[in-house]
Amino acid sequence: MSARDVLEALKARGWMMATAESCTGGLIAGAITEVAGSSAVFDRGFITYSNAAKMDMLQVRAETLDAHGAVSEAVAAEMARGALRASAAQIAVAVTGIAGPGGSDHKPEGRVCFGLAHAGGTRTETVEFGALGRSEVRRATVAHALSLVLRAATQGDAGFS
Repeated sequence: MSARDVLEALKARGWMMATAESCTGGLIAGAITEVAGSSAVFDRGFITYSNAAKMDMLQVRAETLDAHGAVSEAVAAEMARGALRASAAQIAVAVTGIAGPGGSDHKPEGRVCFGLAHAGGTRTETVEFGALGRSEVRRATVAHALSLVLRAATQGDAGFS
């Protein structure tokens, strides 16, 4: 799976995508826009590293952040839905996590929460990449986010709720 595969699948569906990124700082958008012709499928990216940016740009609710913390599926879902609303995209992927170094017993290094929003609904998941080091966690996050978009683009509404 590559960014080119994602681009081709999105193009085949006639979909545009948006990203909402925290721990990857724009690397997902960068992977897509590295491919020639990406303007046909990439609408925009939101880099919302701070909680204030998540609230201002994506309408993540303060109550959600307070109740679950920034690294949570609830926040990832709100980020993805916010990116979808604030763009011309048909699908949006969001990531928020602990790239490292550091973390805690409750939220360890390498934990990343993903959100995927589409007109058919929103789905979330958490992946524990482990303490691979900051660069490797970010790289793995980009690859996983692209695989989620690819799966959704090739399977349509399957798995959305």
